[in-house]
Amino acid sequence: MIGLVSAKVFHARLRPRRNRFRYAATYLTIPLKDFAPRRAGLFSIDYSNLFGLRRSDYGDGGDPARWIAGVLKDWSVPQADGEVLLVTMPRVFGYAFNPVNFWLCHDTGGGLRAVLAEVNNTFGERHCYLCAHSDRRPIAPHDVVTARKAFHVSPFLQMDGDYSFRFALEDNRIAIQIDLADGQGLLLRTSIAGPVKPMTSTALLWKLLSNPVMPVKVIALIHYQALKLFLKRIRHVPKPAPPAAPISR
Repeated sequence: MIGLVSAKVFHARLRPRRNRFRYAATYLTIPLKDFAPRRAGLFSIDYSNLFGLRRSDYGDGGDPARWIAGVLKDWSVPQADGEVLLVTMPRVFGYAFNPVNFWLCHDTGGGLRAVLAEVNNTFGERHCYLCAHSDRRPIAPHDVVTARKAFHVSPFLQMDGDYSFRFALEDNRIAIQIDLADGQGLLLRTSIAGPVKPMTSTALLWKLLSNPVMPVKVIALIHYQALKLFLKRIRHVPKPAPPAAPISR
């Protein structure tokens, strides 16, 4: 079953100038086994429609199931042999920009064993962070999984830093928190959280009618917040070359 998440996205920068915002966003949760070409009502996968997903937007651009299986094998996570759930924003009128997607990889008992945080920047680049415990034990809601920052996202953030991830997942709610800290302490705090309900064409249409700017809202907010940081005289950081490896920890 594909789920519809009425999420609240929170973002707070703590220094050298404070900047925070919160906005509503619509996410989908889709099991990997259902991530195949299809057309149903107002939603499609790999077909034109009002709402949809394209498999080429994810992973290496090929078959997602093959890609995920390869990643879990290469990074030695055989425990993640159960359901894989993708958390992502849909395309609307064929357009979407997803700053980060999440591949939630479970074991056969439902335990969360690994998460691939798939990050996209506005330069058309993509990088994944593999979130998993070193001993591959299940990731509990209170657990913190860390990853060294390796990918340039914001021109107002240095590359130095470490991410801390938290994942709290229930059948009817999802909450993901990502913090960024550098040598001076906590720098950035972000979260995505909201209830999950079954996706229907009616629910999708209502989301669009209640938020007509939905297709361009995310990219517009990114540029608006960048302007605010520029006006606050936050130092601009030149873009470095992307990491050679597509996945890091």
